[in-house]
Amino acid sequence: MKLMVVGSGGREHALAWSVARSSQVEAVLVAPGNPGTGAEGGKIRNLAVDSDDFDALAGLAEAHGVDLAIVGPEAPLAAGIRDYFDSRGLACFAPTRAAAQLESSKSFAKSFMARHGIPTAAHGTFSDSEAAEDYIRAQGAPIVVKADGLAAGKGVVVARTVEEAAASAREMLSGARFGDAGRQVVVEEFLAGEEASFTCVVDGKQALPLASSQDHKARDDGDTGPNTGGMGAYSPAPVVTSAVHDRVMSEIVDPTVRGMAAEGMPYQGFLYVGLMIAPDGAPRVVEYNCRFGDPEAQPVLMRLRSDLAELCKKALGQGISDIVLDWDPRPALGVVLAAGGYPIAYESGDPITGLGDDIPNSKVFHAGTRSDNGNVVTSGGRVLAVVGLGDDIIAAQASAYARVARIGWRGMQYRRDIGYRALARLADSGG
Repeated sequence: MKLMVVGSGGREHALAWSVARSSQVEAVLVAPGNPGTGAEGGKIRNLAVDSDDFDALAGLAEAHGVDLAIVGPEAPLAAGIRDYFDSRGLACFAPTRAAAQLESSKSFAKSFMARHGIPTAAHGTFSDSEAAEDYIRAQGAPIVVKADGLAAGKGVVVARTVEEAAASAREMLSGARFGDAGRQVVVEEFLAGEEASFTCVVDGKQALPLASSQDHKARDDGDTGPNTGGMGAYSPAPVVTSAVHDRVMSEIVDPTVRGMAAEGMPYQGFLYVGLMIAPDGAPRVVEYNCRFGDPEAQPVLMRLRSDLAELCKKALGQGISDIVLDWDPRPALGVVLAAGGYPIAYESGDPITGLGDDIPNSKVFHAGTRSDNGNVVTSGGRVLAVVGLGDDIIAAQASAYARVARIGWRGMQYRRDIGYRALARLADSGG
């Protein structure tokens, strides 16, 4: 079987690395990939074609006899890559453009959840700044303001004051902050609790949950600083107990899959549900993503022992009802290394040192990197994700940070406390 992974980030590096481990896979083409996927060797090689050039991607898939394409980033999903591949008779593990509205339009997602009784935050949707500000002042703070469209994981402001929320709404609606993605905003109730990431593989009729994880969105230690696309993650997330897991499936995931099918948009692909778990264990939806999370994919896929390629293929064909997944019981923890100044303003082109200094039970996934005269240099805000495995979360964290200590470039920044909630739970339990 030949596979194509569409995208160039850390999630796509992890996806390519995971599917290449399948005995059924003879080649993995990554379009366009990055220096990390390019350095994997073996079955994996890069193809220099942009992830939004559907005609070129489909042409390469036909020319290389690709049996299955797996799409990583959100922009091609929202633009309809699945629909285009379908029109060319090519297998593509991804939701259709209509189904991808769960991510590409927060107002659509909110309306969908209301129609199907899926628990989420109370909200209002606005395209007028005065109306948004009136709603904000009536609700009070803290309160959450979200750009309706895609904003690379950064279109969310958790405002601690009414003034901050109103200013954020005005800035988004003016187009100054997120362009067209912010021309409509969703203003939400602030949900108290602990966040978790819950990803499933969906075949159109049912969902198979993958291992839970927890992301760290704030840039700085202690969950302070500006919101980012994610500064690290670990799996599993202790807050997702077996009881919480069952509630997420019965109250959120299964109704979502049934609802999409009932509305004529059967969902196939990865379905990510960002959750807020209340102190009493009640889950509510913070957001949907129509793809694997990043950086959650990296630690989750480090733990997956089952054949991801076969899983995605079956989700498009005979279904996934007979699949039982095998997981490494050890936790995995990933630390994102970012360019100085991220997510506001940052430089690129800085040479990265220490990439060849391997240590056991760790893996470096590339995200914002490029090759420059034989050197790997920075090319984005989130540059690398360094993942460690360990017998417990303490060992996993130690493994990741030991590898981090060997890597460097000018202005590199990262959080020193990834996994702190899991460590606190372990300490509280006497572990």
